Amino acid sequence: MEERQRYRYVGPDEIRDSPAGTVAMDIITTADLRSWMNAQQHDPDEMVTFIVTVAGTLRVAPRRSEHVACARGNDVLAAGEMTFGRSEFGWSVTEVTNQSTGYCADPDCWPAVAAALNRADIGHPGAFTYQVVFRRCPSCNERNIVHEHDFTCALCEQPLPLHWNFPVV
Repeated sequence: MEERQRYRYVGPDEIRDSPAGTVAMDIITTADLRSWMNAQQHDPDEMVTFIVTVAGTLRVAPRRSEHVACARGNDVLAAGEMTFGRSEFGWSVTEVTNQSTGYCADPDCWPAVAAALNRADIGHPGAFTYQVVFRRCPSCNERNIVHEHDFTCALCEQPLPLHWNFPVV
């Protein structure tokens, strides 16, 4: 497996340090996904929280779960949310995003997501269906979501870097 960018948790300490009651499961096969969905009585139309472990495994948890709890506090290769659908060909991802303000993974993490889904034999759209661009403000250190190509800090209104700039693991 090629070396991929690892992301560390960059969110609030109080979220990282809160007791984790998340029911997360590694998804190695489509049977794992079906088992988790049945155990959670999960509505397939509802998004789930996901991470890709540094070993390259997809892990899912109920949507309202914190990504850091899903990751058990560890670094990840990707983090976001996804929705699954079922067709005559089996399970597939219908929507997927890198939306995680705890890890702020760059959209470039898609290959790690695709590889984890491919290993589990879960179809996918080939790219994020919605990409989130994150930047850390060098002036006030605030995490920002860039909207409509406006690279301005939402807190202090200083310019944001054009390239991903969170701490590298």
